[in-house]
Amino acid sequence: MAPAADRRTGYRVEILPGADALPHEEWERLAPADDPMWARGVFTALEHSSVGPDGYAVLVLRRGGETVAALPLCLFRGLRLDDVVGSRERRLLAPVAASAPRLLRVPMLFCGHLLGQGHVLAGEALDAEAAGLLVRGVLGFARRERIGTVVLKDFAPAELAPLRPALEQAGFFVAPGLPDTELALGHGSFDEYVAALPAKPRRNVRSKLRKFRARPELRVDVLDDFTHLLPQVLALYRQVMARAEQRLDVIDHDFLTALHSSADPGRRLVACFEGDRLVAFLLCLFRGSGAVGARIGLDYRLAHEARLYHIVHYEAIRLAIDAGCTHIRFAQTAYEPKLELGCRLVEQRHAMTHVHPLRRAVLRRVLPRALGAAVTDALEPHRPPAARPRTAPSPGER
Repeated sequence: MAPAADRRTGYRVEILPGADALPHEEWERLAPADDPMWARGVFTALEHSSVGPDGYAVLVLRRGGETVAALPLCLFRGLRLDDVVGSRERRLLAPVAASAPRLLRVPMLFCGHLLGQGHVLAGEALDAEAAGLLVRGVLGFARRERIGTVVLKDFAPAELAPLRPALEQAGFFVAPGLPDTELALGHGSFDEYVAALPAKPRRNVRSKLRKFRARPELRVDVLDDFTHLLPQVLALYRQVMARAEQRLDVIDHDFLTALHSSADPGRRLVACFEGDRLVAFLLCLFRGSGAVGARIGLDYRLAHEARLYHIVHYEAIRLAIDAGCTHIRFAQTAYEPKLELGCRLVEQRHAMTHVHPLRRAVLRRVLPRALGAAVTDALEPHRPPAARPRTAPSPGER
């Protein structure tokens, strides 16, 4: 696509057809060194799979011959709303889904990362001119592709800060997103980590480990090569997704195969077996000083009784400590057990707009309050009473 340029600054925007089109050394220079989800191999695996989007692109900002910033884009020609809302909203939409399913399909452009926390890949904070050109480039691409709704998905507030003036000028508004969970490490061993936990979580970890070890038919292995297990991995993953609140990004065999063949990020499969049968897994990714428990699968026939969810997370923490990682991040679900493990909540925000002013006004009025309520519902059971708000959250940041 022909580049857009700002003659005053020498910046120009180009749209590349995907992550492979950005030279590897440029990706490595711009991407976070300690976030495994931002390894180029994750993006190329996405682009070679059928995870959900109808297309991919990367917006790059150049100055002279230098790539200053890059922003991955995911195009949905008809995103199903009942796949991205919670169970309560899905029940309300069920009659529409049955009688007029096309009404629930919305063209949408996601900017950042479909599977992880959003970033604009940049070596340094963008100045006002660069930020403005990047935002205009995103909106121009959305209009050319006839996509109305544009979302910068799951950005930390500090990541959005340099873009906020340009985003607000372009009509974006900010809405709350579900937080990630992150566990800070720095222990010499897993036993030291457990010993440092508060009394009740420490007792719970040791109790769950004892109950698991009391079942000799169960064992945990850590695998580098797990291609032979992919059918079982996907079957367990589907059990989890069948119970998931949202199904925006359902990974498939092609994604796992491409990720398995990639040299970056490092990946290990924490695999729990009952005899020769896989009954739980946690796919772990490693890059620099960071680790991620990326996707989980469970056999619910014995998951609760055998504490499988906890066991695979304990082993992931052990792996991250042994690898010298300073932190490990987990997904935006099941907050209670992750908080008990010592994780902190990582605040995230969406910046959203619609290219048509009237629809933008409707979204601005409705979405921040709805998303704020969803975050409150997700976190409320896991907050101590003194930390629970007396009133509903504000409609959103303006």
